[in-house]
Amino acid sequence: MDTEIQDVLDIYHAMIETEHNSPRELPPGGRDGGQDQRLRAVGPETGQFINILARSLKAPTILELGTSFGYSGIWLAEAARASGGRLITMEMHDYKSAYARDMAVRAGLAEYVEFKVGDAVQMIGALSSGIDFVLVDLWKDLYVPCLEAFYPKLNPGAIIVADNMLRPGGDDLKRYGEAVRAKPGISSVLLPVGSGLEVSQFD
Repeated sequence: MDTEIQDVLDIYHAMIETEHNSPRELPPGGRDGGQDQRLRAVGPETGQFINILARSLKAPTILELGTSFGYSGIWLAEAARASGGRLITMEMHDYKSAYARDMAVRAGLAEYVEFKVGDAVQMIGALSSGIDFVLVDLWKDLYVPCLEAFYPKLNPGAIIVADNMLRPGGDDLKRYGEAVRAKPGISSVLLPVGSGLEVSQFD
């Protein structure tokens, strides 16, 4: 990692530490109310892991579902730059996407990232085929609908990483695990990295 990127990651890591030491509260207006300030970052272990996976691909089109405030996007954008690829990152709230964009600029990675704001399932539907890597890390009840949307657009050899499979886990994550393993051509394994990652590959 170069100095610009490391400086940005250090800012995020300080934010993650503060968040871990603060009580969790539902934001005003609920999850879709546009007031959520929690980072909900994948953490450095998962960040490094997805960076390594995405770097292993040649000129990949990387899709991130759930930009949040942009932490995992820094890891993925660095991988896109290193491998000659690009990152498309999707977020429901424009204020989160705008913060992520500012941090990508600060890290010197913005030119490798396309920021999209809106409904993830609809935006996936509007993408052309040719996706090589997917990070699934948005509201858990959207995991399966997003899978159904991006699965037909995967390139052979595409890698899918779904976060939070062990923590918090739950019925939505269980349904996703079952759904992705039932897809033709998919090989999948659950790894105890970070909060639990379902790592899948399309033949």
